[in-house]
Amino acid sequence: MDSSSSSSEENNDADLQSQIEEIEALSSIYGEEWCVIDEASRVFCIRISDDTQKPTWTVCLQIILPPDYPSSAPPIYQINAAWLRGPDRRTLSNSLEELYVENTGENILYLWVEKIREFLAEKSHSTEGPGTGKTMTTEEEEHDYDDLPDYSVVKLANQAAPLFSHAPDDEELPLIKHGETITDRRSTFQPHLAPVVTPKQIQRVLNNLYENKKIASATHNIYAYRIYLEDKESFLQDCEDDGETAAGGRLLHLLQILDVRNVLVVVSRWYGGILLGPDRFKHINNCARNILIQEGYTDTSEETSKAGGKNKRSKGKKAK
Repeated sequence: MDSSSSSSEENNDADLQSQIEEIEALSSIYGEEWCVIDEASRVFCIRISDDTQKPTWTVCLQIILPPDYPSSAPPIYQINAAWLRGPDRRTLSNSLEELYVENTGENILYLWVEKIREFLAEKSHSTEGPGTGKTMTTEEEEHDYDDLPDYSVVKLANQAAPLFSHAPDDEELPLIKHGETITDRRSTFQPHLAPVVTPKQIQRVLNNLYENKKIASATHNIYAYRIYLEDKESFLQDCEDDGETAAGGRLLHLLQILDVRNVLVVVSRWYGGILLGPDRFKHINNCARNILIQEGYTDTSEETSKAGGKNKRSKGKKAK
Protein backbone atom coordinates (compact mmCIF):
# COMPACT_ATOMS: atom_id res chain seq x y z
CA MET A 1 0.00 0.00 0.00
CA ASP A 2 1.48 3.37 -1.02
CA SER A 3 1.60 6.40 1.26
CA SER A 4 -1.22 8.21 -0.57
CA SER A 5 -3.63 5.28 -0.07
CA SER A 6 -2.66 5.04 3.57
CA SER A 7 -3.20 8.77 4.06
CA SER A 8 -6.60 8.57 2.35
CA GLU A 9 -7.73 5.74 4.61
CA GLU A 10 -6.58 7.66 7.66
CA ASN A 11 -8.57 10.71 6.52
CA ASN A 12 -11.66 8.56 5.97
CA ASP A 13 -11.32 7.03 9.42
CA ALA A 14 -10.96 10.48 10.96
CA ASP A 15 -14.03 11.73 9.08
CA LEU A 16 -16.08 8.74 10.18
CA GLN A 17 -15.12 9.24 13.81
CA SER A 18 -15.91 12.94 13.56
CA GLN A 19 -19.32 12.11 12.07
CA ILE A 20 -20.10 9.63 14.85
CA GLU A 21 -19.26 12.18 17.52
CA GLU A 22 -21.29 14.90 15.76
CA ILE A 23 -24.36 12.65 15.39
CA GLU A 24 -24.21 11.63 19.04
CA ALA A 25 -24.04 15.30 20.08
CA LEU A 26 -26.97 16.29 17.83
CA SER A 27 -29.07 13.38 19.08
CA SER A 28 -28.39 14.46 22.66
CA ILE A 29 -29.18 18.13 21.97
CA TYR A 30 -32.31 17.74 19.85
CA GLY A 31 -33.82 14.51 21.19
CA GLU A 32 -36.95 13.41 19.33
CA GLU A 33 -36.52 16.12 16.69
CA TRP A 34 -33.48 14.22 15.41
CA CYS A 35 -34.21 11.10 13.33
CA VAL A 36 -31.87 8.47 11.89
CA ILE A 37 -33.19 7.44 8.47
CA ASP A 38 -30.37 5.06 7.47
CA GLU A 39 -27.37 4.91 9.78
CA ALA A 40 -25.28 2.72 7.46
CA SER A 41 -25.75 5.17 4.59
CA ARG A 42 -25.36 8.20 6.91
CA VAL A 43 -28.85 9.57 6.16
CA PHE A 44 -30.51 11.71 8.82
CA CYS A 45 -33.40 14.12 9.27
CA ILE A 46 -34.29 16.80 11.80
CA ARG A 47 -37.49 18.78 12.23
CA ILE A 48 -36.80 22.42 13.01
CA SER A 49 -39.39 24.93 14.27
CA ASP A 50 -39.38 28.60 15.17
CA ASP A 51 -40.75 27.75 18.64
CA THR A 52 -40.53 24.34 20.30
CA GLN A 53 -43.62 25.00 22.45
CA LYS A 54 -45.96 26.66 19.92
CA PRO A 55 -44.42 26.18 16.45
CA THR A 56 -45.71 28.32 13.60
CA TRP A 57 -43.07 27.63 10.96
CA THR A 58 -41.50 24.18 10.58
CA VAL A 59 -39.14 22.58 8.07
CA CYS A 60 -37.55 19.17 7.75
CA LEU A 61 -33.81 19.18 7.03
CA GLN A 62 -32.71 15.92 5.40
CA ILE A 63 -28.99 15.22 5.33
CA ILE A 64 -26.60 12.74 3.74
CA LEU A 65 -23.04 12.72 5.07
CA PRO A 66 -20.47 11.84 2.36
CA PRO A 67 -17.47 9.72 3.44
CA ASP A 68 -15.15 12.75 3.19
CA TYR A 69 -17.28 15.05 5.37
CA PRO A 70 -16.23 17.17 7.19
CA SER A 71 -12.64 17.28 5.95
CA SER A 72 -13.25 18.03 2.27
CA ALA A 73 -16.95 17.74 1.35
CA PRO A 74 -20.16 19.41 2.56
CA PRO A 75 -23.25 17.47 3.64
CA ILE A 76 -25.77 16.78 0.89
CA TYR A 77 -28.99 18.36 2.07
CA GLN A 78 -32.61 18.99 1.19
CA ILE A 79 -35.02 21.31 2.99
CA ASN A 80 -38.64 20.17 2.88
CA ALA A 81 -41.57 22.44 3.72
CA ALA A 82 -44.71 23.01 1.69
CA TRP A 83 -44.54 26.78 2.19
CA LEU A 84 -40.81 27.20 1.46
CA ARG A 85 -40.55 28.40 -2.12
CA GLY A 86 -38.94 31.05 -4.30
CA PRO A 87 -37.01 33.83 -2.51
CA ASP A 88 -37.40 32.22 0.94
CA ARG A 89 -35.83 28.96 -0.23
CA ARG A 90 -32.98 30.74 -2.03
CA THR A 91 -32.27 32.96 0.99
CA LEU A 92 -32.12 30.01 3.37
CA SER A 93 -30.02 27.85 1.03
CA ASN A 94 -27.56 30.70 0.47
CA SER A 95 -27.22 31.14 4.25
CA LEU A 96 -26.36 27.47 4.72
CA GLU A 97 -23.87 27.50 1.88
CA GLU A 98 -22.17 30.63 3.23
CA LEU A 99 -21.88 28.98 6.65
CA TYR A 100 -20.22 25.97 5.08
CA VAL A 101 -17.72 28.11 3.16
CA GLU A 102 -16.88 30.03 6.34
CA ASN A 103 -16.32 26.77 8.26
CA THR A 104 -14.86 24.46 5.62
CA GLY A 105 -13.36 21.34 7.19
CA GLU A 106 -15.37 21.65 10.40
CA ASN A 107 -18.56 20.03 11.64
CA ILE A 108 -21.37 22.19 10.33
CA LEU A 109 -24.71 20.55 11.18
CA TYR A 110 -25.35 22.29 14.51
CA LEU A 111 -24.66 25.67 12.89
CA TRP A 112 -27.01 24.79 10.05
CA VAL A 113 -29.83 23.77 12.37
CA GLU A 114 -29.54 26.92 14.44
CA LYS A 115 -29.30 29.10 11.32
CA ILE A 116 -32.55 27.56 10.06
CA ARG A 117 -34.19 28.07 13.47
CA GLU A 118 -33.06 31.71 13.42
CA PHE A 119 -34.51 32.10 9.91
CA LEU A 120 -37.85 30.64 11.06
CA ALA A 121 -37.93 32.86 14.15
CA GLU A 122 -37.37 35.97 12.02
CA LYS A 123 -40.13 34.83 9.67
CA SER A 124 -42.57 34.30 12.54
CA HIS A 125 -42.07 37.92 13.62
CA SER A 126 -42.65 39.30 10.12
CA THR A 127 -45.64 37.19 8.99
CA GLU A 128 -48.60 35.48 10.62
CA GLY A 129 -47.93 31.92 9.52
CA PRO A 130 -47.84 29.58 6.53
CA GLY A 131 -51.62 29.33 6.42
CA THR A 132 -51.90 33.02 5.51
CA GLY A 133 -49.67 32.87 2.44
CA LYS A 134 -50.63 32.22 -1.17
CA THR A 135 -48.86 28.88 -1.38
CA MET A 136 -51.37 26.10 -1.92
CA THR A 137 -50.52 22.71 -0.50
CA THR A 138 -51.97 19.63 -2.11
CA GLU A 139 -51.68 17.09 0.67
CA GLU A 140 -51.93 17.03 4.46
CA GLU A 141 -49.30 19.15 6.19
CA GLU A 142 -48.27 16.41 8.65
CA HIS A 143 -45.98 13.72 7.26
CA ASP A 144 -44.54 10.76 9.13
CA TYR A 145 -40.86 10.04 8.71
CA ASP A 146 -41.91 6.94 6.78
CA ASP A 147 -43.18 9.24 4.01
CA LEU A 148 -39.71 10.60 3.28
CA PRO A 149 -38.07 9.73 -0.06
CA ASP A 150 -35.78 6.74 -0.25
CA TYR A 151 -32.42 8.41 0.22
CA SER A 152 -30.59 5.11 -0.11
CA VAL A 153 -30.75 5.76 -3.87
CA VAL A 154 -29.79 9.42 -3.65
CA LYS A 155 -26.57 8.53 -1.83
CA LEU A 156 -25.19 7.28 -5.15
CA ALA A 157 -24.35 10.90 -5.84
CA ASN A 158 -20.90 11.44 -4.41
CA GLN A 159 -21.04 15.20 -4.76
CA ALA A 160 -23.19 17.77 -3.02
CA ALA A 161 -25.81 19.78 -4.86
CA PRO A 162 -24.25 22.52 -6.97
CA LEU A 163 -24.13 25.90 -5.28
CA PHE A 164 -25.74 27.99 -8.00
CA SER A 165 -28.07 30.92 -7.74
CA HIS A 166 -27.42 32.94 -10.90
CA ALA A 167 -26.54 31.90 -14.43
CA PRO A 168 -24.68 34.31 -16.73
CA ASP A 169 -26.51 35.60 -19.79
CA ASP A 170 -23.96 34.02 -22.13
CA GLU A 171 -24.58 30.50 -20.81
CA GLU A 172 -26.30 28.48 -23.52
CA LEU A 173 -29.98 27.77 -22.93
CA PRO A 174 -30.67 24.13 -23.83
CA LEU A 175 -33.69 23.26 -25.96
CA ILE A 176 -36.68 22.68 -23.67
CA LYS A 177 -39.33 20.13 -24.65
CA HIS A 178 -42.83 19.91 -23.15
CA GLY A 179 -44.76 16.65 -22.81
CA GLU A 180 -48.40 15.64 -22.81
CA THR A 181 -50.50 16.39 -19.73
CA ILE A 182 -52.12 13.87 -17.40
CA THR A 183 -55.33 14.91 -15.61
CA ASP A 184 -56.89 13.13 -12.64
CA ARG A 185 -59.67 14.51 -10.41
CA ARG A 186 -59.04 18.04 -11.64
CA SER A 187 -55.29 17.91 -10.92
CA THR A 188 -53.14 18.32 -14.04
CA PHE A 189 -49.54 17.17 -14.47
CA GLN A 190 -47.20 18.18 -17.31
CA PRO A 191 -43.54 17.20 -17.85
CA HIS A 192 -40.74 19.37 -19.27
CA LEU A 193 -37.29 18.14 -20.29
CA ALA A 194 -33.96 19.67 -21.29
CA PRO A 195 -30.51 18.18 -21.99
CA VAL A 196 -27.99 19.65 -19.53
CA VAL A 197 -24.27 19.20 -18.94
CA THR A 198 -23.57 21.99 -16.41
CA PRO A 199 -25.28 23.30 -13.26
CA LYS A 200 -25.58 26.72 -14.89
CA GLN A 201 -27.60 25.22 -17.73
CA ILE A 202 -29.98 23.77 -15.15
CA GLN A 203 -30.53 27.21 -13.68
CA ARG A 204 -31.05 28.73 -17.13
CA VAL A 205 -33.71 26.12 -17.91
CA LEU A 206 -35.49 26.65 -14.59
CA ASN A 207 -35.41 30.41 -14.98
CA ASN A 208 -36.82 30.10 -18.49
CA LEU A 209 -39.62 27.78 -17.36
CA TYR A 210 -40.60 30.11 -14.52
CA GLU A 211 -40.91 32.96 -17.02
CA ASN A 212 -43.91 31.09 -18.41
CA LYS A 213 -46.87 32.37 -16.39
CA LYS A 214 -48.74 29.08 -16.58
CA ILE A 215 -45.78 27.05 -15.32
CA ALA A 216 -44.97 29.65 -12.66
CA SER A 217 -48.56 29.40 -11.41
CA ALA A 218 -48.30 25.62 -10.89
CA THR A 219 -48.85 24.49 -7.32
CA HIS A 220 -45.63 22.47 -7.53
CA ASN A 221 -42.76 22.29 -10.02
CA ILE A 222 -40.92 19.11 -9.05
CA TYR A 223 -37.60 18.41 -10.74
CA ALA A 224 -34.63 16.06 -10.79
CA TYR A 225 -31.45 15.95 -12.85
CA ARG A 226 -28.42 13.76 -13.50
CA ILE A 227 -25.16 14.94 -15.07
CA TYR A 228 -22.38 12.46 -15.77
CA LEU A 229 -18.90 13.76 -14.93
CA GLU A 230 -16.64 11.79 -17.26
CA ASP A 231 -13.39 12.96 -15.68
CA LYS A 232 -14.54 11.76 -12.25
CA GLU A 233 -16.61 8.83 -13.50
CA SER A 234 -19.43 9.89 -11.21
CA PHE A 235 -22.79 11.66 -11.28
CA LEU A 236 -23.82 15.12 -10.21
CA GLN A 237 -27.49 14.68 -9.35
CA ASP A 238 -30.13 16.30 -7.17
CA CYS A 239 -33.87 16.87 -6.89
CA GLU A 240 -36.44 19.38 -5.63
CA ASP A 241 -39.86 18.65 -4.08
CA ASP A 242 -41.18 22.24 -4.31
CA GLY A 243 -43.58 21.48 -1.48
CA GLU A 244 -44.73 18.06 -2.76
CA THR A 245 -42.96 16.08 -0.05
CA ALA A 246 -41.01 13.04 -1.31
CA ALA A 247 -41.85 13.68 -5.00
CA GLY A 248 -38.37 14.91 -5.95
CA GLY A 249 -36.63 11.90 -4.43
CA ARG A 250 -38.96 9.52 -6.23
CA LEU A 251 -38.40 11.34 -9.53
CA LEU A 252 -34.62 11.12 -9.12
CA HIS A 253 -34.99 7.43 -8.28
CA LEU A 254 -36.77 6.94 -11.62
CA LEU A 255 -33.92 8.67 -13.50
CA GLN A 256 -31.45 6.37 -11.73
CA ILE A 257 -33.43 3.23 -12.51
CA LEU A 258 -33.62 4.21 -16.18
CA ASP A 259 -29.91 5.11 -16.06
CA VAL A 260 -30.42 8.35 -18.00
CA ARG A 261 -27.80 11.06 -17.88
CA ASN A 262 -27.22 14.70 -18.82
CA VAL A 263 -30.89 15.55 -18.48
CA LEU A 264 -33.20 17.69 -16.36
CA VAL A 265 -36.84 16.67 -15.94
CA VAL A 266 -39.43 19.02 -14.43
CA VAL A 267 -43.01 17.99 -13.68
CA SER A 268 -45.55 20.75 -13.05
CA ARG A 269 -48.66 20.01 -11.02
CA TRP A 270 -51.73 22.21 -10.89
CA TYR A 271 -53.81 21.11 -7.90
CA GLY A 272 -57.51 20.69 -8.55
CA GLY A 273 -58.84 20.67 -4.99
CA ILE A 274 -59.13 16.88 -4.51
CA LEU A 275 -56.44 14.92 -2.66
CA LEU A 276 -54.93 12.17 -4.82
CA GLY A 277 -52.87 10.41 -2.16
CA PRO A 278 -50.16 8.08 -3.55
CA ASP A 279 -51.61 8.42 -7.07
CA ARG A 280 -49.89 11.80 -7.36
CA PHE A 281 -46.48 10.10 -7.32
CA LYS A 282 -47.63 7.67 -10.02
CA HIS A 283 -48.71 10.53 -12.28
CA ILE A 284 -45.48 12.50 -11.70
CA ASN A 285 -43.29 9.53 -12.59
CA ASN A 286 -45.48 8.50 -15.54
CA CYS A 287 -45.21 12.03 -16.94
CA ALA A 288 -41.42 11.91 -16.57
CA ARG A 289 -41.15 8.44 -18.11
CA ASN A 290 -43.32 9.47 -21.07
CA ILE A 291 -41.22 12.50 -21.98
CA LEU A 292 -37.97 10.55 -21.56
CA ILE A 293 -39.30 7.98 -24.03
CA GLN A 294 -40.57 10.75 -26.32
CA GLU A 295 -37.13 12.39 -26.44
CA GLY A 296 -35.19 9.14 -26.92
CA TYR A 297 -33.57 8.85 -23.49
CA THR A 298 -35.07 5.42 -22.92
CA ASP A 299 -37.50 3.01 -24.53
CA THR A 300 -40.54 0.97 -23.53
CA SER A 301 -38.65 -2.30 -23.17
CA GLU A 302 -38.79 -3.48 -19.58
CA GLU A 303 -36.05 -5.94 -20.45
CA THR A 304 -33.75 -3.13 -21.58
CA SER A 305 -34.47 -1.24 -18.37
CA LYS A 306 -33.37 -4.20 -16.27
CA ALA A 307 -30.29 -4.84 -18.40
CA GLY A 308 -28.47 -1.75 -17.27
CA GLY A 309 -29.58 0.72 -19.90
CA LYS A 310 -26.67 0.76 -22.37
CA ASN A 311 -29.01 1.86 -25.14
CA LYS A 312 -30.45 4.59 -22.97
CA ARG A 313 -27.05 6.10 -22.34
CA SER A 314 -26.24 6.37 -26.04
CA LYS A 315 -29.67 7.79 -26.84
CA GLY A 316 -29.30 10.29 -24.04
CA LYS A 317 -26.07 11.57 -25.53
CA LYS A 318 -27.70 11.99 -28.95
CA ALA A 319 -30.44 14.07 -27.40
CA LYS A 320 -28.06 16.75 -26.15
